[in-house]
Amino acid sequence: MIYTSSIGLFHLIVSILALIFGTWVIATEKGTAIHKKIGYLYAACMTAVIVTSFMMYRLFGGFGIFHVAAVISAISLLGGMVPVILRKPKKSWLSLHFSFMFWSVMGLYAAFAAEIFTRIPRMRFFWMVGVATLLVMVAANIAFVVYKKRWEKLESVYIEGK
Repeated sequence: MIYTSSIGLFHLIVSILALIFGTWVIATEKGTAIHKKIGYLYAACMTAVIVTSFMMYRLFGGFGIFHVAAVISAISLLGGMVPVILRKPKKSWLSLHFSFMFWSVMGLYAAFAAEIFTRIPRMRFFWMVGVATLLVMVAANIAFVVYKKRWEKLESVYIEGK
């Protein structure tokens, strides 16, 4: 069974929606009205994912490594949303937003990969979580370097009007 409670089912549903919305936001044009709407849907779904993660303790019987990951996820989500809401610091809020939101989505991909890898029969749970996370984060780091150059061009157009 994929879920064991109504909280687990809700967590699964909002996680899938966050994956869809996060992928869409990263893959499409930035700054448009639809980007902003889908971005806020992503943030709302991720907030639900994070909150519900703290309602599930079946795996460890208490606070565990996945709760630590949820704290890191909350920090990256806040790091991406606060600059958008405050529009500060003026010269770098957009870069902060792009960077933190990218890593927020990549963290969700890592969690998804870890969930899939741990379903492989007869494999060690934590080893598979580590392998899945490492693979996603290495690929994400490569993509980040490529995207960062594009975002910097966007930022100079948006903020400086170049």
